[in-house]
Amino acid sequence: MSCNFGNNIKITVFGQSHSEAIGVVIDGLPAGFKIDTEKTAAFMARRAPGQNDLSTPRKEADEVKILSGVVDTVTCGAPLCAIIENTNTRSGDYDKLRLVPRPSHSDFAAMMKHGGFNDIRGGGNFSGRLTAPLCFAGAVCMQMLEEKGIHIGAHIASIGMANDEKFDPVNVNKADFKKILSKPFPVINDKQGELMRKEIYDAKACGDSVGGTIECAVVGMPAGIGDPIFDGLENRISAAVFGIPAVKGIEFGSGFEGSKLRGSRNNDGFTAENGETKTLTNNHGGILGGISSGMPVVFRCAIKPTPSIGMQQQSVNVETLENQELVIGGRHDPCIVPRAVPCVEAAAAVVIADYICK
Repeated sequence: MSCNFGNNIKITVFGQSHSEAIGVVIDGLPAGFKIDTEKTAAFMARRAPGQNDLSTPRKEADEVKILSGVVDTVTCGAPLCAIIENTNTRSGDYDKLRLVPRPSHSDFAAMMKHGGFNDIRGGGNFSGRLTAPLCFAGAVCMQMLEEKGIHIGAHIASIGMANDEKFDPVNVNKADFKKILSKPFPVINDKQGELMRKEIYDAKACGDSVGGTIECAVVGMPAGIGDPIFDGLENRISAAVFGIPAVKGIEFGSGFEGSKLRGSRNNDGFTAENGETKTLTNNHGGILGGISSGMPVVFRCAIKPTPSIGMQQQSVNVETLENQELVIGGRHDPCIVPRAVPCVEAAAAVVIADYICK
């Protein structure tokens, strides 16, 4: 099913953008693990809307209520069910969209699939709002992974034409992640971050939007995790990351740039170091044959510009089949990239935990 993910630790995301609540069921968590609720709340706050003028004005506290699966915040072996109430919805903003789909949104495709019965309010279950329960599941998984010495971090790699520095693919470490977390705008180079913020403000000023990319790394990953062919580590991470609305591409290691190189430059030579076999470079992004190599897992994903913009766009009335101009109202992010950073970390965490935390 499309809302389910995982083999050993299984997560099911449920709800719609404007339903009473959204949530997640996490089945397969080992009993006896104490969840740090302050850390999960801090993680959730990173993607919560309405925190500054770079995001949607819709304000949601994203407070998580755990219904089952824990006793005094310690997992008990039962499925963990958590909900997040939707408290600041304006469903009337979407009335005119029932017959006139928004360009580059799921509206039209969902109408065709569900015969017009899809929930159009806020995008229904296609909404980025559903990344909130994903982030809760990811926050729990990250805590379990940290106990095993595995750490995950991400930063904004680009917005529009402004680019941040990249992680050092060989030496990236948890200290790098901690430094990024200390900043209100998650970048490595703050000067480039200011250029990114200008890209967002410029787009917002004219009622437009802008996209970008996010780079994520997993450090402390042991070698030998994953499978070949259809169930490789790259496959699984990609599937989870594409569960984040607006993701349109993903690459590992040198990715598309590596495809322009000769093998002599793109290959990663092996070396013995401190009793371990490592690679001198990390163009393979920490994954060979679908299996972890022991080097940092490094990948980048592309986030499209927010489709809901204040400019006039071309659409069609699906009932009359007449062309119609559309101006979208409501509250929307001029750029969703900053709020998507923890979502990417969460997606990576649920995949790695599914392999390791059995």
